[in-house]
Amino acid sequence: MDLCHVPATREKGWYLALMAPNVKGPNYAWLDPSRLYCHPQGLKDCLADLLQPFQGDAVDMVAGIDAMGFILGAAAAATLQKGFLAIRKAGHLCVQTAAQPYTDYSGREKVMEVRTDAISPGLRILLVDQWVETGGTMRAAIELVERLGGVVAGVAAICIENSEGGKWIQEHYKCSHCVPPRLQPRFDQHQ
Repeated sequence: MDLCHVPATREKGWYLALMAPNVKGPNYAWLDPSRLYCHPQGLKDCLADLLQPFQGDAVDMVAGIDAMGFILGAAAAATLQKGFLAIRKAGHLCVQTAAQPYTDYSGREKVMEVRTDAISPGLRILLVDQWVETGGTMRAAIELVERLGGVVAGVAAICIENSEGGKWIQEHYKCSHCVPPRLQPRFDQHQ
């Protein structure tokens, strides 16, 4: 798809066609959203769809998850006129942190960190990532926020798959994603 083209009718999720499929093999995510982020109207419409369910909700800060969640999360924070907090993979923050081990979508054991001075008790945080596949990464972010006394105001991602972990997150937290119901099975099966 042309990075300047804007369709005459823009239904929810039209911008999903901007994402490029994986050509490098199983150690990589199956879709790359960076072309979506390059398209001004696509990014704008994606953010509008993601944030619409949270209109009127109390959100004090947006937190994005390392690394592609930083792009979408920072854009969401700017749109909402809120601060942005980076939740990082271990070893990148030079300040006091809280850490949480997790297993990512590829089955690799990792550790996530967040600075301890950014979350105060009762702070309402919207968690943003590009994708929730197995839910392991997002659950680690949720655990970090809640351990520090924050409240998860919601979870937003381009796609939340209907995996066991994705379903658990959707059952326990207010969630938003961009995949229309008719396309969800294709995204769950990575087609």
